[in-house]
Amino acid sequence: MKHITMALALLLSVSVFAQTNADLKKHYETFLQTMKTRGDVQGIINAHTHLDILEPSVARKDTLAYMYLSNGNYMQALNTIGIEKNTTDSNMNTEVKALALKSLNRPKLALEHYEVLFKKSPNPSLAYQIADMQVQVDDLEGARAKIVYGLTNVKDDMKYTFYETQQPYEASLKAAFLCLKGLLVFKENQETNLNAALKLMNDALEIDPNFNLARISREALEAQKAQKNAANKN
Repeated sequence: MKHITMALALLLSVSVFAQTNADLKKHYETFLQTMKTRGDVQGIINAHTHLDILEPSVARKDTLAYMYLSNGNYMQALNTIGIEKNTTDSNMNTEVKALALKSLNRPKLALEHYEVLFKKSPNPSLAYQIADMQVQVDDLEGARAKIVYGLTNVKDDMKYTFYETQQPYEASLKAAFLCLKGLLVFKENQETNLNAALKLMNDALEIDPNFNLARISREALEAQKAQKNAANKN
């Protein structure tokens, strides 16, 4: 009799838990919709977090990581889905890892995920992002290959957004590739390639005279050339 009573109690507790779990899931699904209606990003994150606890899934974790990324919480995004490159990663998962690692100034790790994205869907804008990071980490051969791809496939009307000024601005993507090629050429050999790098900066500015990054890069190279000429005279 005692065993029957315990079994019934256990069965009832499981039933109550299942009911409570279903009620909570329904509550947070309603809460999620309300937060979406209000545009409350933190509320959406909170709802997805609770739903992931109640009913864990890869898709929910990917969505939660994306919401963290969109809110500028890069470390939280990576803590949700990890930083490892997995063959089972969704496109969203891979993109979140790439962008979060780049934002946290981890270009070598970010590049692993950017390369996956590029293999799946190659395009000039992505090629530029990869080449830019490859120059940063001294993968000059890899950067050259992406720049060649970019200059071959870029269209004249394509733009890219830059953030080195207080106010983000758009510049010609073709000009951006030429500017990056100039930096690459200069990095390959600063002694012999200064004039070639300057020419590429001028080519970039001829396409887009308002391209700030090309302008300040040209100024830096011109200053170095003037310093070199002065040293040679002495």
